[in-house]
Amino acid sequence: MPPTLSALNTQVSSAPTWPPVDAKHLLGRDEIDTSLGDEAKAYEDRVVLVSGAGGSIGSELVRQVFACKPRKIVLFELNEMALYEIHRTILAAVADTNIEVVPVLGSVCDGPKVRRTLRRHKVQVILHAAAYKHVALVEQNPLAGLSNNVMGTHTLITEAVAAGVERFVLISSDKAVRPTNVMGASKRLCELVVQDFAKRLDTSCSPIFAIVRFGNVLGSSGSVLPLFQEQVRMGGPVTVTHPDVSRYLMTVQEAVHLVLHAGSLAKGGEVFVLDMGPPVQINALARHVIHCAGLSVRDEDNPTGDIEIQFTGLRCGEKMSEELTHTGQRAGTRHPKIFTAIEKGLSEFEVAAALRALRQALADEDEEGAATNACRWVEGLADRTSPPKPISPVLRKHDSKPGFASKSFGNNQLEVGHQ
Repeated sequence: MPPTLSALNTQVSSAPTWPPVDAKHLLGRDEIDTSLGDEAKAYEDRVVLVSGAGGSIGSELVRQVFACKPRKIVLFELNEMALYEIHRTILAAVADTNIEVVPVLGSVCDGPKVRRTLRRHKVQVILHAAAYKHVALVEQNPLAGLSNNVMGTHTLITEAVAAGVERFVLISSDKAVRPTNVMGASKRLCELVVQDFAKRLDTSCSPIFAIVRFGNVLGSSGSVLPLFQEQVRMGGPVTVTHPDVSRYLMTVQEAVHLVLHAGSLAKGGEVFVLDMGPPVQINALARHVIHCAGLSVRDEDNPTGDIEIQFTGLRCGEKMSEELTHTGQRAGTRHPKIFTAIEKGLSEFEVAAALRALRQALADEDEEGAATNACRWVEGLADRTSPPKPISPVLRKHDSKPGFASKSFGNNQLEVGHQ
């Protein structure tokens, strides 16, 4: 018989608490210097709009943009509570400054709303972080994911051009590279849309377009760290998809700093990728979170330990590891942690065909048609397979030597992502 709500509440309230794990201690490397310096001038005295301003990445973008002394920050957010929280937070910070903060409740898919906002506030810089990012949820709601991510990006960038915006930066994902899930495919289509605008518009009178790709951000709403901490707090088990899964990790402060830096470096159409350090084994990360709570792992070597780790198996669309470029080729910039990916996009006609087919599939509520269209234009999606057979959730000792850095993946490709 399932527990009652009151029983669950009692369980939660009586669960032990520990100090939160500082994400930077889980990186297995030194933190990146997050001082912007002269690059802050790209945002200084500008009107900056952050889409998805209430999210993990968006809210940190708002905080760091504030430090660049913009003239106005426009907080564009669909979620009312998230908008309320970031607006309240930033208002306290700007109390003794001349920076204006404007909360705008709305969707990037709402063309008239976007148009009015950009023109009314004379927006000069757009940092586009609004997106549905949770792989499993978008996998089960593909039309919503494709509509919000792809059509939302197309709406925002179209209105940005019409409004005379100076700079447009798309926050992308490692999952856009040869994706095996709908979320990744949607982000790749977003990239192709931005690249298309960058190629065919006159650079003298259009925004400077840029794309910044990176992977798993520790502590964000979709990362494993808060999940692991909650599971430990509840007494376990801690769930890991596979013993050998590894990801590149970065703190939200590091990621946002490099996004802003890359945005300031942009000349038009670049795909920037971030050096996120050596890969981290998620299994080792889970064990470290348990140890940070002053507890021990229960496994074959320690059957009387406190917290068990269960391996649940990869879900449909998940990879053992991620990558940041399609070709493995990249060029350096004047920042040692920022590179540009050397790769091609689609032609103007191909992008138009992809968007036309997607609009029709969305109008018809045709999930199969939308998936077929995405597979046609997005490299890797057609190769997606059913998830591997789930691993039996039995006690299992760690398969590799202690530590965070995993072995080389070969050819020095950057590979990052969520669990």
